[in-house]
Amino acid sequence: MASSSLFNASLSSLNPNQHPIRRRPSPSLLRHRPVAVSCADNNTTPIETSVKPPRRTENTIRDDARLHRSTAVNPFSARYVPFNAPPNSAEHYSLDEIVYRSRSGGLLDVEHDMDALKHFDGAYWRDLFDSRVGKSTWPYGSGVWSKKEWVLPEIDDDDIVSAFEGNSNLFWAERFGKQFLEMNDLWVKHCGISHTGSFKDLGMTVLVSQVNRLRKMNRPVVGVGCASTGDTSAALSAYCAAAGIPSIVFLPANKISMAQLVQPIANGAFVLSIDTDFDGCMKLIREVTSELPIYLANSLNSLRLEGQKTAAIEILQQFDWQPPEWVIVPGGNLGNIYAFYKGFKMCQELGLVDRIPRLVCAQAANANPLYLHYKSGWKDFKPMTASTTFASAIQIGDPVSIDRAVYALKQCDGIVEEATEEELMDAMAQADSTGMFICPHTGVALTALFKLRKQGVIAPTDRTVVVSTAHGLKFTQSKVDYHSKAIPDMACRFSNPPVEVKADFGAVMDVLKSYLGSQKLRP
Repeated sequence: MASSSLFNASLSSLNPNQHPIRRRPSPSLLRHRPVAVSCADNNTTPIETSVKPPRRTENTIRDDARLHRSTAVNPFSARYVPFNAPPNSAEHYSLDEIVYRSRSGGLLDVEHDMDALKHFDGAYWRDLFDSRVGKSTWPYGSGVWSKKEWVLPEIDDDDIVSAFEGNSNLFWAERFGKQFLEMNDLWVKHCGISHTGSFKDLGMTVLVSQVNRLRKMNRPVVGVGCASTGDTSAALSAYCAAAGIPSIVFLPANKISMAQLVQPIANGAFVLSIDTDFDGCMKLIREVTSELPIYLANSLNSLRLEGQKTAAIEILQQFDWQPPEWVIVPGGNLGNIYAFYKGFKMCQELGLVDRIPRLVCAQAANANPLYLHYKSGWKDFKPMTASTTFASAIQIGDPVSIDRAVYALKQCDGIVEEATEEELMDAMAQADSTGMFICPHTGVALTALFKLRKQGVIAPTDRTVVVSTAHGLKFTQSKVDYHSKAIPDMACRFSNPPVEVKADFGAVMDVLKSYLGSQKLRP
């Protein structure tokens, strides 16, 4: 990609004290000289600036970013290439092209100029990323854009559409781990604690930012469209609304929660409720975007995965760059399992860590084509018609990213597990009873963990991260139904319905004494 002569020329313009090469910046430098990175006009590179003067009150954070942007040459770049292409493949595309498939009809991937990134050692990247955490500097306060050089290195900061997404809580599930799994190092990555309540924000900020750039370049993009089971449409509509870009959403009728449906409506999206399932919506949106100037926002578009991979980098960062043994990810359209692999693998290749975790992809048994493919020894993949599941966002029988997921799992010695409806709902209730408030998809991932612990695959001391993909508040009806024992053919073993009691002191006292008598005293 970028030639060595261009890269060397760009470095010659930099003060070595500003941009150390293969050398860890001193703690004092990081403390007193915050990093500000800009790629304005595609002619800059990460460089450390002096301490900023107080911000003028009439300035926005975008104005401040413009005032402090660098003019050095940007040596970093990325492009589309066919996914898992042979080394001698010459096929590639600019990220400014509107293209979703390779010439052979296969998936595309975003390939970064790794030689350029490797001019800076792992210690440099760790310190750079760590220096941006918790800041309001545009756009690096975002958990995604704090890794901008690894995401969209050539985009102008002014084109970025961000809600400062990412930086989500890594929750130590102390009680859940000890009580139900005999584990003392179990963590839940709450990606649902985000702008629209799901991990989809991580990818959508990247995709909508690139669309914003394309529209400013007068490319033929009138709006952005997606097929969705709920969370993708919420993220797309919110980021498009922030940028003033029309969004078009295809939703399967009567198959998503009201909380998910209302989000794109509230954000002004043009919503089509279609009498089909997600796979039918996906087929239609692909046909429509090939005929109309609507940019495709589903994970067939590999830009989204560039944002989603930052959750993996963030996990390493939150563990002080010490990789966990296991990461468990719910899987539907299967882009996310590849995104996590890609994030971990980039960190290993660029020297930030020396190994990567093993990945587990967890599927609902009612929509489990990857699980069946895995159990067959990766023989011929067979799409299926997904049945209804409480984990509605992964109710997908013909996943777009099947090839990506299989590749990722093979590369990291990964595992695929499944969860029945009763298993996933019980796991969700158990987690909630220990202080969480998770979505059914996280219940799928926790069920996979239960099974792998029981089989002895995951040891009690293995540091394990379960990825929670959406906020539980999007799925309150499923929780109401569970605790009301209103789900047919489900025992709801961990339900906790309210106790009806008369408005009488004696009656209330009797109920409370009975309840307190059943509780164990703890030291």
